[in-house]
Amino acid sequence: MTEQFPQKITDFIKRHHVITVATVNDGQPWCFNAFYAFDEETQSFVITSHDDTRHVQEVLQNKKVAGSVVLETEIVGKVQGLQFSGEMTLCEDEDEKQAKKVYVKRFPLTTLTPKILWRISIFDAKYTDNTLGFGKKLLWTKKS
Repeated sequence: MTEQFPQKITDFIKRHHVITVATVNDGQPWCFNAFYAFDEETQSFVITSHDDTRHVQEVLQNKKVAGSVVLETEIVGKVQGLQFSGEMTLCEDEDEKQAKKVYVKRFPLTTLTPKILWRISIFDAKYTDNTLGFGKKLLWTKKS
């Protein structure tokens, strides 16, 4: 089991459902958005994507990614957001079973169509939450 995020980060992640992820290939960055389910046991995001997308093709060449989950607000005192870096890998075998369980629990209608599941394992995270005080940040790094 992976060391857990501070509870404030986990709570924030669980309240949202869209992630922005950046990839890079040959020095050219690209970003995409996806619905996600958060796997608390592994401290990772589970997403679906097809093999023919640009981001999957780039991840197959370089699995390192960065991303964010943010609260859209115009009120500075309510700004909240998570930035992270990690790796995106295809879910296979036992990991695929766990990922599917987590994803279907969050999005039950996904049982109607087959999905290719990917896991984004988080290595470093910075959570900003102005509701805790202006510019308040919580930092987390996965221990090796």
